[in-house]
Amino acid sequence: MAISTETGYYGARMNLKVFIKTYGCQMNERDSEMVASLLERAGFSPAVREGAADIIIVNTCSVRAKAEDKALGKLRILIAEKKQRKNLMVGAMGCMAQRMKSDIFRKAPGLDFAIGTSRLADAPSIVRQAVEERRPIIDTTDGRLQYEAGTHFNNQASAFINVLYGCNRRCSYCVVPEVRGKEWSRPALDIIAEAENLARNGTKEITLLGQSILSYGRANQVWENDEQKSKMGFVEPFPRLLEALHSIEGLERLRFTSSHPSGCTEELALCFAGLPKICPHIHLPLQSGSDRILKLMNRGYTTEEYRRAVARLRKAVPAIAVTTDFIVGYPSETEEDFGLTRAFMEEIGFINSFIFKYNPRPGTKASETADDVSGAEKMRRNHVLLEEQNRLGLKFNNLLVGRWVEVMAEGKSKRNPNRWSGRTKTNIIAVFENTEGIHPGEMVNVKIERAEPQTLYGSTHFH
Repeated sequence: MAISTETGYYGARMNLKVFIKTYGCQMNERDSEMVASLLERAGFSPAVREGAADIIIVNTCSVRAKAEDKALGKLRILIAEKKQRKNLMVGAMGCMAQRMKSDIFRKAPGLDFAIGTSRLADAPSIVRQAVEERRPIIDTTDGRLQYEAGTHFNNQASAFINVLYGCNRRCSYCVVPEVRGKEWSRPALDIIAEAENLARNGTKEITLLGQSILSYGRANQVWENDEQKSKMGFVEPFPRLLEALHSIEGLERLRFTSSHPSGCTEELALCFAGLPKICPHIHLPLQSGSDRILKLMNRGYTTEEYRRAVARLRKAVPAIAVTTDFIVGYPSETEEDFGLTRAFMEEIGFINSFIFKYNPRPGTKASETADDVSGAEKMRRNHVLLEEQNRLGLKFNNLLVGRWVEVMAEGKSKRNPNRWSGRTKTNIIAVFENTEGIHPGEMVNVKIERAEPQTLYGSTHFH
């Protein structure tokens, strides 16, 4: 979106400070970054904390009811603060705003504006209109997001790049197709140019984002010419993109999320094996170890197909780390189905899992089916899987105790500012003593002294 001089002048003249609170996935984080950059370009100033802001925007998530409840609760708290802070304005953006549309003003009375997922590039003009007219403003028009490159924060060691939006898979429990629209992929050369610019400005690690990222280039053409011919002979759009990004000078690590078994092809396996900047980690959501439940979920694969996908990758890179997602308590899930999930978790050997209790989302096919697994049983199954995943995670992490691992330093640990944290190539969080004057973005060798299920602890120097 082109920002007019008038818009920029307006923001500066009013001297308004904006704070964005983000809920949800990495794509939401990137969306917040883009909107913050556009607002700053338009003359608004970033606020370092909520209390210093004139305008607070909550970037919302709709994947689960709990995520929506959390965002609505936050909005209501902020709106209540307007009684004491008369000039405070509160807005919502993102997936929940897109799903609820004008109903969000009934759910959060006193909300000043709402911006849908396809209108984020227009945030400066929408916010300006809300400030000028002092009435509720909404734009949740369906359509394709106008992605704005060049809207990253400066001096980032690690950065996100959106490469694919929307989703065509129609899993029976998922609202993503409704709130993000049909799948479309950005042109490859645009992505490469964005990554090159980030690398020139010091970014060492890039994570490519997409709802089902291995579908990149399937729904629309992304390679318009042969300027980037594949030296490795790749014909699939995503492997070609990975190869092109791998050649960028200054870039040291490449990641991507989230994946689907159908995209775990021989060419992707060759990428992992032949392109060392690609981190040996894949997030490959499973959701259930029961073929019956997977069919009801409309996931598009069987457990055998998932098993073969993982085997294909491990044949190329035996030490590749696999993480996943599970949903427990899906309608009609029996104890036998759950037992199959537990067994499959053990068989694959995930280094980490994100485990969620099923809750129906409005408008999805699954919501038409009775939610017949009790809340207490969902909680029990959730705890069982968490315990088993913690056991597996600790087993794998203990193998690293006493060894040196490469970690990209990210900054001070959130829990202990006297220590630093970063991630291994396999995406495990490592907390370490910074005795060497290390800076964010540096690749450091850390000797692991102890391990927990999801975290490693060590030092960069020993006396």
